[in-house]
Amino acid sequence: MADREDVLFQAKLAEQAERYDEMVETMKKVVRMGANLTVEERNLLSVAYKNSVGARRSTWRILSTALQIEQQAARSDSALKIKVLIDYRLQVEKELRDICNDILLVVENALLPAVTENQSKVFFYKMKGDYQRYLAEISSCQEHKEAAEKSLEAYKAATEVAELELTPTHPVRLGLALNLSVCYYEIMQSPNKACEVAESAFSSAIRDLSSLSSALYKDSSLIMQLLQDNLSLWKPDCSEESK
Repeated sequence: MADREDVLFQAKLAEQAERYDEMVETMKKVVRMGANLTVEERNLLSVAYKNSVGARRSTWRILSTALQIEQQAARSDSALKIKVLIDYRLQVEKELRDICNDILLVVENALLPAVTENQSKVFFYKMKGDYQRYLAEISSCQEHKEAAEKSLEAYKAATEVAELELTPTHPVRLGLALNLSVCYYEIMQSPNKACEVAESAFSSAIRDLSSLSSALYKDSSLIMQLLQDNLSLWKPDCSEESK
Protein backbone atom coordinates (compact mmCIF):
# COMPACT_ATOMS: atom_id res chain seq x y z
CA MET A 1 0.00 0.00 0.00
CA ALA A 2 1.36 3.43 -0.97
CA ASP A 3 2.22 5.71 1.90
CA ARG A 4 0.63 9.12 2.41
CA GLU A 5 3.43 11.08 0.72
CA ASP A 6 3.26 8.89 -2.40
CA VAL A 7 -0.50 9.37 -2.68
CA LEU A 8 -0.16 13.14 -2.20
CA PHE A 9 2.46 13.20 -4.95
CA GLN A 10 0.00 11.44 -7.27
CA ALA A 11 -2.68 14.02 -6.38
CA LYS A 12 -0.33 16.90 -7.18
CA LEU A 13 0.57 15.29 -10.51
CA ALA A 14 -3.12 14.96 -11.34
CA GLU A 15 -3.60 18.64 -10.49
CA GLN A 16 -0.72 19.69 -12.75
CA ALA A 17 -2.15 17.56 -15.55
CA GLU A 18 -5.64 19.02 -14.90
CA ARG A 19 -7.09 15.52 -14.44
CA TYR A 20 -9.36 16.50 -11.59
CA ASP A 21 -11.61 13.44 -11.50
CA GLU A 22 -8.50 11.33 -10.90
CA MET A 23 -7.32 13.87 -8.32
CA VAL A 24 -10.62 13.41 -6.48
CA GLU A 25 -10.14 9.65 -6.26
CA THR A 26 -6.55 10.09 -5.12
CA MET A 27 -7.46 12.53 -2.36
CA LYS A 28 -10.21 10.18 -1.17
CA LYS A 29 -7.44 7.64 -0.57
CA VAL A 30 -5.76 10.19 1.70
CA VAL A 31 -9.01 10.67 3.63
CA ARG A 32 -9.35 6.88 4.06
CA MET A 33 -5.86 6.77 5.57
CA GLY A 34 -7.31 8.53 8.59
CA ALA A 35 -5.98 11.31 10.81
CA ASN A 36 -6.91 14.94 10.44
CA LEU A 37 -6.03 16.46 7.10
CA THR A 38 -3.24 19.01 7.06
CA VAL A 39 -3.93 22.43 5.53
CA GLU A 40 -2.19 21.30 2.34
CA GLU A 41 -4.23 18.08 2.16
CA ARG A 42 -7.45 19.96 2.89
CA ASN A 43 -6.71 22.42 0.09
CA LEU A 44 -5.84 19.66 -2.37
CA LEU A 45 -9.14 17.92 -1.62
CA SER A 46 -10.99 21.18 -2.15
CA VAL A 47 -9.20 21.92 -5.44
CA ALA A 48 -9.96 18.44 -6.75
CA TYR A 49 -13.70 18.57 -6.11
CA LYS A 50 -14.06 22.26 -7.01
CA ASN A 51 -12.57 21.73 -10.47
CA SER A 52 -14.35 18.44 -11.05
CA VAL A 53 -17.68 20.10 -10.27
CA GLY A 54 -16.77 23.45 -11.81
CA ALA A 55 -16.36 22.10 -15.34
CA ARG A 56 -19.77 20.44 -15.14
CA ARG A 57 -21.47 23.50 -13.64
CA SER A 58 -20.15 25.51 -16.59
CA THR A 59 -21.40 22.88 -19.05
CA TRP A 60 -24.81 22.82 -17.35
CA ARG A 61 -25.15 26.61 -17.72
CA ILE A 62 -24.15 26.49 -21.39
CA LEU A 63 -26.70 23.76 -22.10
CA SER A 64 -29.42 25.60 -20.14
CA THR A 65 -28.84 28.77 -22.18
CA ALA A 66 -28.86 26.82 -25.44
CA LEU A 67 -32.08 25.07 -24.39
CA GLN A 68 -33.76 28.36 -23.55
CA ILE A 69 -32.76 29.86 -26.91
CA GLU A 70 -34.05 26.82 -28.79
CA GLN A 71 -37.34 26.81 -26.89
CA GLN A 72 -37.89 30.47 -27.74
CA ALA A 73 -36.92 30.05 -31.39
CA ALA A 74 -39.75 27.59 -32.17
CA ARG A 75 -38.20 26.46 -35.46
CA SER A 76 -39.37 23.45 -37.44
CA ASP A 77 -36.52 21.32 -36.15
CA SER A 78 -36.66 22.67 -32.60
CA ALA A 79 -38.41 19.65 -31.07
CA LEU A 80 -35.52 17.30 -31.92
CA LYS A 81 -32.87 19.80 -30.78
CA ILE A 82 -34.73 20.43 -27.52
CA LYS A 83 -34.83 16.69 -26.79
CA VAL A 84 -31.10 16.36 -27.47
CA LEU A 85 -30.36 19.34 -25.21
CA ILE A 86 -32.60 18.06 -22.40
CA ASP A 87 -31.03 14.57 -22.54
CA TYR A 88 -27.51 16.01 -22.58
CA ARG A 89 -28.25 18.31 -19.66
CA LEU A 90 -29.74 15.41 -17.68
CA GLN A 91 -26.52 13.47 -18.21
CA VAL A 92 -24.47 16.40 -16.90
CA GLU A 93 -26.89 16.86 -13.99
CA LYS A 94 -26.39 13.24 -12.96
CA GLU A 95 -22.62 13.66 -12.99
CA LEU A 96 -22.97 16.85 -10.93
CA ARG A 97 -25.27 15.23 -8.38
CA ASP A 98 -22.98 12.21 -8.04
CA ILE A 99 -19.93 14.39 -7.34
CA CYS A 100 -21.78 16.68 -4.93
CA ASN A 101 -23.32 13.79 -3.02
CA ASP A 102 -19.94 12.06 -2.92
CA ILE A 103 -18.11 14.96 -1.25
CA LEU A 104 -21.05 15.61 1.06
CA LEU A 105 -20.76 12.03 2.33
CA VAL A 106 -16.99 12.39 2.75
CA VAL A 107 -17.43 15.63 4.72
CA GLU A 108 -20.30 14.34 6.85
CA ASN A 109 -18.99 10.85 7.61
CA ALA A 110 -15.21 11.25 7.62
CA LEU A 111 -14.00 14.83 7.85
CA LEU A 112 -16.29 16.63 10.30
CA PRO A 113 -16.38 13.81 12.88
CA ALA A 114 -12.56 13.70 12.96
CA VAL A 115 -11.85 17.43 12.98
CA THR A 116 -10.33 18.92 16.13
CA GLU A 117 -9.21 22.33 14.86
CA ASN A 118 -11.64 25.23 14.42
CA GLN A 119 -10.30 26.52 11.12
CA SER A 120 -10.81 23.10 9.55
CA LYS A 121 -14.27 22.86 11.10
CA VAL A 122 -15.25 26.13 9.42
CA PHE A 123 -13.67 24.97 6.16
CA PHE A 124 -15.57 21.69 6.05
CA TYR A 125 -18.93 23.21 7.05
CA LYS A 126 -18.36 25.76 4.29
CA MET A 127 -17.69 22.91 1.83
CA LYS A 128 -20.93 21.30 2.92
CA GLY A 129 -22.77 24.56 2.25
CA ASP A 130 -21.09 24.97 -1.14
CA TYR A 131 -22.04 21.55 -2.49
CA GLN A 132 -25.60 21.76 -1.22
CA ARG A 133 -25.75 25.12 -3.02
CA TYR A 134 -24.55 23.51 -6.24
CA LEU A 135 -27.31 20.90 -5.89
CA ALA A 136 -29.85 23.69 -5.38
CA GLU A 137 -28.66 25.37 -8.59
CA ILE A 138 -29.69 22.40 -10.73
CA SER A 139 -32.81 21.41 -8.79
CA SER A 140 -36.39 22.64 -8.81
CA CYS A 141 -39.41 22.63 -6.53
CA GLN A 142 -39.01 20.60 -3.32
CA GLU A 143 -35.50 19.38 -4.14
CA HIS A 144 -34.34 22.96 -4.63
CA LYS A 145 -35.95 24.03 -1.36
CA GLU A 146 -34.35 21.20 0.62
CA ALA A 147 -30.88 21.73 -0.84
CA ALA A 148 -31.11 25.49 -0.28
CA GLU A 149 -32.11 24.99 3.36
CA LYS A 150 -29.29 22.50 3.95
CA SER A 151 -26.84 24.90 2.32
CA LEU A 152 -27.86 27.77 4.59
CA GLU A 153 -27.81 25.50 7.64
CA ALA A 154 -24.20 24.47 6.90
CA TYR A 155 -23.07 28.03 6.18
CA LYS A 156 -24.62 29.22 9.44
CA ALA A 157 -22.91 26.44 11.40
CA ALA A 158 -19.61 27.51 9.84
CA THR A 159 -20.32 31.18 10.61
CA GLU A 160 -20.97 30.48 14.30
CA VAL A 161 -17.51 28.94 14.67
CA ALA A 162 -15.77 31.45 12.38
CA GLU A 163 -17.05 34.50 14.26
CA LEU A 164 -15.79 33.06 17.54
CA GLU A 165 -12.49 31.55 16.44
CA LEU A 166 -11.19 33.30 13.28
CA THR A 167 -10.20 36.92 12.77
CA PRO A 168 -12.37 38.98 10.37
CA THR A 169 -9.46 39.10 7.92
CA HIS A 170 -8.84 35.34 7.86
CA PRO A 171 -9.33 34.05 4.27
CA VAL A 172 -11.41 31.07 5.42
CA ARG A 173 -13.83 33.37 7.26
CA LEU A 174 -13.92 35.84 4.35
CA GLY A 175 -14.46 33.04 1.83
CA LEU A 176 -17.32 31.73 3.93
CA ALA A 177 -18.98 35.17 3.97
CA LEU A 178 -18.48 35.50 0.21
CA ASN A 179 -20.16 32.16 -0.52
CA LEU A 180 -22.94 32.70 2.00
CA SER A 181 -23.76 36.05 0.40
CA VAL A 182 -23.80 34.39 -3.04
CA CYS A 183 -26.20 31.77 -1.64
CA TYR A 184 -28.55 34.49 -0.42
CA TYR A 185 -28.38 36.34 -3.73
CA GLU A 186 -28.54 33.49 -6.26
CA ILE A 187 -30.32 30.67 -4.42
CA MET A 188 -32.53 32.39 -1.84
CA GLN A 189 -33.28 35.38 -4.14
CA SER A 190 -32.64 37.77 -1.25
CA PRO A 191 -30.42 40.65 -2.46
CA ASN A 192 -30.80 42.63 0.78
CA LYS A 193 -29.57 39.74 2.91
CA ALA A 194 -26.74 39.09 0.46
CA CYS A 195 -25.62 42.72 0.69
CA GLU A 196 -25.92 42.67 4.48
CA VAL A 197 -23.63 39.62 4.79
CA ALA A 198 -21.10 40.94 2.27
CA GLU A 199 -21.03 44.47 3.75
CA SER A 200 -20.63 43.16 7.29
CA ALA A 201 -17.73 40.89 6.31
CA PHE A 202 -15.99 43.59 4.29
CA SER A 203 -16.40 46.28 6.96
CA SER A 204 -15.22 43.97 9.74
CA ALA A 205 -12.14 43.05 7.72
CA ILE A 206 -11.32 46.71 6.99
CA ARG A 207 -11.53 47.54 10.70
CA ASP A 208 -9.26 44.63 11.57
CA LEU A 209 -6.61 45.00 8.85
CA SER A 210 -3.88 45.27 11.47
CA SER A 211 -4.40 41.57 12.29
CA LEU A 212 -3.77 40.47 8.69
CA SER A 213 -0.48 38.62 8.41
CA SER A 214 1.72 38.98 5.35
CA ALA A 215 1.30 35.24 4.66
CA LEU A 216 -2.48 35.60 4.31
CA TYR A 217 -2.53 39.05 2.68
CA LYS A 218 -2.86 37.88 -0.93
CA ASP A 219 -5.75 35.46 -0.32
CA SER A 220 -7.63 37.80 2.01
CA SER A 221 -7.28 40.89 -0.18
CA LEU A 222 -8.52 38.95 -3.21
CA ILE A 223 -11.67 37.81 -1.38
CA MET A 224 -12.26 41.33 -0.05
CA GLN A 225 -12.11 42.60 -3.63
CA LEU A 226 -14.65 39.96 -4.71
CA LEU A 227 -16.97 41.03 -1.87
CA GLN A 228 -16.66 44.63 -3.00
CA ASP A 229 -17.28 43.70 -6.65
CA ASN A 230 -20.40 41.75 -5.73
CA LEU A 231 -21.72 44.62 -3.63
CA SER A 232 -21.33 46.96 -6.59
CA LEU A 233 -23.34 44.56 -8.76
CA TRP A 234 -25.99 43.78 -6.15
CA LYS A 235 -26.73 47.26 -4.77
CA PRO A 236 -29.29 48.15 -7.47
CA ASP A 237 -31.21 44.94 -6.72
CA CYS A 238 -31.08 45.72 -3.00
CA SER A 239 -32.70 49.06 -3.70
CA GLU A 240 -35.42 47.42 -5.79
CA GLU A 241 -36.16 44.81 -3.08
CA SER A 242 -36.54 47.57 -0.47
CA LYS A 243 -39.22 49.42 -2.45
